[in-house]
Parts: sequence; structure tokens; C-alpha cells
Amino acid sequence: MFSYCSDPSSLEGFSWLACYLTNGKHMAFYGSFGVVMVLLLITAPAALAFGFGGAIAARSAFLPLRWFGKAYTSMVRGIPDIAFFLFVPFALDQGIEWLRHKAKCPDWEEPIRQGSDFVVCSVAKMPLSSSPQWVHETYGFFLAVLAFAIVFGAFAANVLFGAMKAVPRAQMETAEAYGMTDRQAFWRILVPQMWVYALPGLSNLWMILIKATPLLFLLGVEDIVYWARELGGAKTSIFAYPHPDWRLYYFLGLLVFYLGLTKLSEMVLSRLTYRLSHGQATMAGDAQRKAAA
Repeated sequence: MFSYCSDPSSLEGFSWLACYLTNGKHMAFYGSFGVVMVLLLITAPAALAFGFGGAIAARSAFLPLRWFGKAYTSMVRGIPDIAFFLFVPFALDQGIEWLRHKAKCPDWEEPIRQGSDFVVCSVAKMPLSSSPQWVHETYGFFLAVLAFAIVFGAFAANVLFGAMKAVPRAQMETAEAYGMTDRQAFWRILVPQMWVYALPGLSNLWMILIKATPLLFLLGVEDIVYWARELGGAKTSIFAYPHPDWRLYYFLGLLVFYLGLTKLSEMVLSRLTYRLSHGQATMAGDAQRKAAA
């Protein structure tokens, strides 16, 4: 903030706007864009890992593991996203505190469930009430990321399972003829080739993940939607920078941000599809061979 911003009521024009856009709340608003990007960068590989594990489980020859993989993809895909996003952080938080309570307070005699309240000893709280604010925010963000990863991992598992089945069976038979074990054929033949079949579905899933990031607002994380609503709302004289209702402009800025992020994603995914299609027996691979000829 500039030195002349100490008395906003005496400012007008460009000076007022410069001070308004550089106050502490706006700095938090700008930082929330980084929160969204960090969420995407952590959730995408985590969801892919969940999905890959779910797809392997769903095609396993071990019946209980196959049932688990099928149940994971079917259950999560069949539950509304918002309900799951609200349930997972809540359940994980209470589960972690319950385990800490059992370990740290074995002499506790009162019931943990007291009506609608969930009560554990103070040292079992997660995080501790004495922890700094950034610890509470990081913990909440971690639970949100885990909820996103579990939900989108189920969709990714379905995509990867279909991609594995799309790889021609002749490829696996050739690997077996060369004496490869099932594990060798899986990692050397199936997995490298399945990505070209999985990428269209994963690309759509990435776009959906981008559009789902505003759900952070429902999980109590101060993301860009939270700050756009707070900063854009009409202010009164009790605020340092009163202004009319500007939510339209703030949310228009979010629209531009998401459209730009989507366009950039499309460019990267298109390039990745081109690279993965090289030499593959697919329509994209055939198009490349005809173009080269």
C-alpha cells in the first residue's frame, strides 16, 4: 500500500483506485488465484494416482480387489459431487481426531458423541487450537485436496479402465509370445499404449476439475469466489473503501481467468495428444502418417 493511503476518505480518482487495489484484502484476493493453481497442480496427479490404482484394482484377477475397484468407481460416481465434497473433509477430520483421541487420551471417560456434538480432548484436536492460523488453513486445504482427489480419481479410474481395454488384444498376445510375464506385458506394452486412448477422457476430466475449483468456497477455503463476493459487495461508511455493488466486475474477471486457463489447457492437451498419437494405430496416428507421406 502506498504511503498516501492512510486516509482513504480524502482520496479520489486514480489515487483512490491505486490504494483500493493494493490494500490487504486485495492482496489476499490475488493470492487466492495461486491457491486455485496449487489445488489443480496437486489434485491432478493425486487423482490420476487414485484413478490408476482404481483401474488396476477393477481389472485384477483377485476377486475382492476387483470388487473394491468396481465399488470405488461406482459409489463415488453415483454420489453428487457436492455431497461428497462436504462429506469427505468432515469424515476425515473426525476420523483423524478420533484416532488421536484414542492414542493421546486413553483415560477419557466421557462419550465422544454427545448429542450432535463431537467432543475429543484438547490435545487430540487437529490442528491444535494453539496452532497459528496458517496451520489451520493448510489443514483445511489438505482435506479439500483429498476430497477432490478421491472424487476425480473415481472418474479417472473409469477412463483408464476403458483405455486399458481399448488396447488391442493382439499387442498383449505378441508380448506373451515373446515370453513376457503378465507384469512385464502390463508395464511395457499396455500402460505405454493406453494413454492415447485415455487422453480424451482425461482431458475432459481436467476441464471439469478446473470448473469445480469454486467448490473450495463451500469447504471454507478463502478462494477467488469468496474474495470476489466479499470485495465486490456494496460497502458502507464503516469500511475504509466504500463503493457500489461491483460483484459483476469481479465475477467477470473470474470468467476471463477461467476462460484463459481453459484455452491454455486446450493448447497443451492438443500438443500432448499429437505427441502420444505418433506411431499409434489410431485415427490421429493414421493422419500423421498420411501427412508425412
